[in-house]
Amino acid sequence: MECIFCKIIAGEIPSYKVYEDEGYFGFLDINPINKGHVLVIPKKHYRWVWDDESIGKYMEACQKIVSAQKKAFDTDWVVSTIIGEEVEHAHIWLIPRYNNDGHGGAIDFSNRKKFSEDELKEAAELIINNL
Repeated sequence: MECIFCKIIAGEIPSYKVYEDEGYFGFLDINPINKGHVLVIPKKHYRWVWDDESIGKYMEACQKIVSAQKKAFDTDWVVSTIIGEEVEHAHIWLIPRYNNDGHGGAIDFSNRKKFSEDELKEAAELIINNL
């Protein structure tokens, strides 16, 4: 299978991993909406989030990550997005929001941020340390 997310889970493509359990894997988006933007994916390949027979465990993994993001980035504002058209593997975006983050009242999906490798590593460590 030529799924980029399956390759990330297998370690064939590097990622800034922030979370892993028996069924789910969380990593930083390398083209983020905001600092700390995480993608959460099932380790088993599903095309759509709603195909996962363990959807409750999926949401529990997301909840753990959101809790860590809130502490790590000192915000109570973390939004989630499920679109699923960009990559044909189930994924949920968890995006911390901040005052004056350049998005206004709703996320502007075209407004992507650029962070250095050191900044991405730091963001990943902050999330990991707050799990």
